[in-house]
Amino acid sequence: MLSKRSTLVTVCGCTLIAMAVLADDKGYDTSQLPPAAAKSGVTYATDIQPIFQKSCYTCHGPKTPKPKGKLRLDTLQLILKGSEDGAVVVPGDIAKSPLLADIAHLGDEDDYMPPPKSKAKIVPLTKEQIGLVRAWIEQGAK
Repeated sequence: MLSKRSTLVTVCGCTLIAMAVLADDKGYDTSQLPPAAAKSGVTYATDIQPIFQKSCYTCHGPKTPKPKGKLRLDTLQLILKGSEDGAVVVPGDIAKSPLLADIAHLGDEDDYMPPPKSKAKIVPLTKEQIGLVRAWIEQGAK
């Protein structure tokens, strides 16, 4: 029979493990993402920047004095730098690239980009655009 102390240690240990698992969980299932675009050689400058310029620069662009979350999306270097919360794109790894989940409106609703009720009335990205961003990340985010 377990003593009260060993029961408490076991419960605390299980709680810490559960908290670590939840903290590491991005909160979305990558199988719910649109498929990657079939295009090869996807680059930021040619394919992704025009999408971000149209849909993201209002809050994350070069003319924004205080970008939301301290995230800028107007250069590849700034995207790879990430936000105040860390990396938003991990080249080659869609599961560790929260930007993809955010634009696909998966996971935490507070992180959806653009926000569903944005004051600027920005239209969400299409499945085709999200698929292109996915392909870009899977191909190394160049």
